[in-house]
Amino acid sequence: MPPPARSPDDLPSNGSRPRDRGLPRALVVLLGAAAVVVVVAGIKAIAWLIAPAFMALIIVIAVSPVQGWLKRKGWPAWATTLVLVVLVYAVLIVLALGIVASIARLATEVPKYASKADGMVASLTGALAKAGVGPDQLKQAASSLDIGKLAGLLGALLDSVAGLASSLVFLLALLLFLTVEAGGVRHRLASIAADRPDVIGALGHFAWGTRQYLLVTTVFGFIVAVLDSIALALMGIPLAVTWGLLAFITNYIPNVGFVIGVIPPALLGLLVGGPQLAIAVVVVYCALNFVVQSLIQPRFIGDAVGLSITVTFVALFFWAWLLGPLGAILAIPLTLLVKAMLVDIDPKARWADAWLRSTPKEAEEAAADEAAKAARKAEKKAARKAHRHPQPAGVASGTDGDAAGGPGAAGPPEPPARSDPRVTP
Repeated sequence: MPPPARSPDDLPSNGSRPRDRGLPRALVVLLGAAAVVVVVAGIKAIAWLIAPAFMALIIVIAVSPVQGWLKRKGWPAWATTLVLVVLVYAVLIVLALGIVASIARLATEVPKYASKADGMVASLTGALAKAGVGPDQLKQAASSLDIGKLAGLLGALLDSVAGLASSLVFLLALLLFLTVEAGGVRHRLASIAADRPDVIGALGHFAWGTRQYLLVTTVFGFIVAVLDSIALALMGIPLAVTWGLLAFITNYIPNVGFVIGVIPPALLGLLVGGPQLAIAVVVVYCALNFVVQSLIQPRFIGDAVGLSITVTFVALFFWAWLLGPLGAILAIPLTLLVKAMLVDIDPKARWADAWLRSTPKEAEEAAADEAAKAARKAEKKAARKAHRHPQPAGVASGTDGDAAGGPGAAGPPEPPARSDPRVTP
């Protein structure tokens, strides 16, 4: 039996209706923070599973437009799926082979310079001893500067990506299933769009942003890797192709990827040719990185991701801590996914987007402002032109001339004939 309706006499004296009592805001914030901690702890516990699974999803998202293009060309569904599977596996195999070959060459080449490294460390410790540094501190510093540890640090990032081979069966199976299911994703999204249009919009923006980021990063990362390899080979740095591959991989790491990519060849240049060669390597890397990524790349893509520099920097360290080195490589797509699921999907959370995006206004608003500015500029230009070159008195201008049937028309235009099929009565 429904509760009786309130009478006007039951309302408060000021005439306002009683508000529903909910949880206090402070308690809601605490419960939300506790839930975030639990989720983050769970993700970190199964990072070995989430990182390769998300990498498989990103690879499929990156190559899935090929399947749609083949379908528009009239290819059958089974053929498009087969091509997509071959592309996905080819990307994975090429990446794995390149990393394995680089690690093998790194393991055989770096120990050759152990004696030079020991001599350099000895001269450095002698200079520090003359400067007054204690023997205990010198011994600890010398033990930390070990060429074996250096080789391990150099191969850590490549080894972490190659570590996907430990779960290779799982990754290949997941890639196969995701690729086969990719053909029906459009129909699944269409069935959801009727009830949840915000969900479709958020997921579509995530997929588009991820593809744009991968396309731009891959193209310009390949250009930088080729230029770095050629420059290092001309300077006589060993393993030039390996350092080029490292530069290509670290290009996916925002903000600090360039620094990670330049340290190994600079240290090797220090061992091979002394400080002059090391400085030359750093200068060449800085010049190539500045020209390609700061001057050329923005002209082609603008802002493909839409995240502020601060957000990408914090996200880099967060995902690297949560998922390991692979999390640093996938930091931008992971952040886009979290933003899509927590911010873009909820109209009440759109206020957070203003703090996450790179510009104060969204792309649509910025485009509308630019169009309005262009229209005002065109109007001012037309007004100045009309002021400098006034028309004769008998000639109509602007919309008046159009309304009068064209420039110089003396009277109203005759109506078109009724027999004309293009005229609507």
